[in-house]
Amino acid sequence: MPTPPIAIIAGVGPGTGASVARRFARSYPVALLARSRSSFQPLVEEINGSGGRAEGFEADVSDEESLKGAFREMESKFGGGGGTAPSAAAAVFNASGKFVRKSVLEYSVGDWENGLQVGVRGGFLFSQATLPLLLRHASDDSSKNEKQQQQHPPTLIFTGATASVKSNALMSAFSTEKYALRALSQSLAKEFGPKGVHVAHAIIDGVIDIEKTKHWMLEAGPDAKISPDAIAEEYWHLHSQHKSCFTQEIDIRPFCEKF
Repeated sequence: MPTPPIAIIAGVGPGTGASVARRFARSYPVALLARSRSSFQPLVEEINGSGGRAEGFEADVSDEESLKGAFREMESKFGGGGGTAPSAAAAVFNASGKFVRKSVLEYSVGDWENGLQVGVRGGFLFSQATLPLLLRHASDDSSKNEKQQQQHPPTLIFTGATASVKSNALMSAFSTEKYALRALSQSLAKEFGPKGVHVAHAIIDGVIDIEKTKHWMLEAGPDAKISPDAIAEEYWHLHSQHKSCFTQEIDIRPFCEKF
């Protein structure tokens, strides 16, 4: 019996990553990647307790050997046995470097390189790890007749930010990270779209409504911050798009956000 395709989410903190994991877990087994077990274990238990299937894997996305080790473990958990890797229906890169806001004259080399390591190198390594699994799913699908084909094309989504397209003062390191990740997504979309993999980039243009930000922008009223569950629904919408109608980039913002 063939193993079901999985969804892989890197960066499963308490906001967007967790919401995306919950949404995709309604349709697929999910593999959750984070630096520490404490970041994913409560979510793994929640999803498994509600009838889904989730497995967590400790990995530093910027470290090639760490990520390879996590994917080997993922193969043993989700593969078909005999060293057979699973196919992937979706992969979401939601990891990011530390948010540092200060003058370029005050940055340390470590400040600068953190974002490049996690957000750019990590995005590249995650793509190398997941695209073969996404291509396998696309290949499995192409061998079937129209009625047998999967409902949704395999999808690779990158989480971006306002800084992906607009670099403001004191934001040079974060903007450089996000600009580069956007460029990676565009290149991959042009390379792998014709092979049946939908590659998309999401610009999150606003404050996300999480515990850390609950006291922010109170004067702006309800829905002035972006619901992480609403972001997850938009990611699912990207995944569910027909092959004749792929969106490469989407910008997501609350109704009151200036742009």
